[in-house]
Amino acid sequence: MRPAANSIDEYLEALNDDQRLALERLRKAIRAAAPRAEECLSYGLPAFRLDGKALVAFGAAAKHCAFYPMSAATVADHANELAGFDTSKGTIRFQPGKPPTVALIRRLVRARIAENLERPAAPGVEPARRQPGASP
Repeated sequence: MRPAANSIDEYLEALNDDQRLALERLRKAIRAAAPRAEECLSYGLPAFRLDGKALVAFGAAAKHCAFYPMSAATVADHANELAGFDTSKGTIRFQPGKPPTVALIRRLVRARIAENLERPAAPGVEPARRQPGASP
C-alpha cells in the first residue's frame, strides 16, 4: 500500500511512468476546461473543486487509471462517447496507454461545471458568475 500523498504532485511522483504521464495529461485537460478550479486531494485521490463543490478526480490502480466525474448522470449522458471504456457510476477506467482524449475530458469537465451550477453553492462560498452568452 502506498503512503498517503499530501499533494497531487506527490501522488503522481509515486506512480510508474505510464500512469504518471496519462494522469498528468488528464490534469492539464481538467485545468484547461476549469481554470478557476482548485486542486485538492479527496479520499486520497487528486481532485478539483470549484466554488466549494467537488468537480472531478482521477487516480491510478494496479492495472488501470481512472477519471472520476463524480456524477453518474455525466457518465450516462456521455455513454456513446465512453463506449470504449470500462465505466460505472461516476467512474471511467482506462489503460494508461489509451486514455480518453483531451477533447472528451474537457467536455466531461464542462458538463460537471454545468451540473454544479444547478446546485446551491456550499455555505460561505460565493457562486461563480456566468457571463452572458458564455458556455459552462
